[in-house]
Amino acid sequence: VELVESGGGLVQPGGSLRVSCVTSGFTFSDYPMSWYRQLPGKERESVAIISGNGANTYYTDSVKGRFTISRDNAKNTVFLQMSSLKPEDTAVYYCRTIIRARTYWGQGTQVTVSS
Repeated sequence: VELVESGGGLVQPGGSLRVSCVTSGFTFSDYPMSWYRQLPGKERESVAIISGNGANTYYTDSVKGRFTISRDNAKNTVFLQMSSLKPEDTAVYYCRTIIRARTYWGQGTQVTVSS
């Protein structure tokens, strides 16, 4: 199982960014996918979750209405579209899945929101 994030970078407050997570090694459409983030000096926190078929999503309150999680099961990829970004969204963003009770993480991608 491999998860590889990309798309992070520096963006100004109010801007947008899309991060991606390309996966391999498992039947992607069978499993929910999650995005987490780790702010400086804080524990990793859940941001958004999407079901295997993409029909159901969940967001933490702080990103509702600003972030959108989606997936392309043909490309084994999950996305996080982030809009109206705030400095407090600065973090390393990770994708995650759980397969047969084992948790898999990507290496993370840094998102920095600053003017």
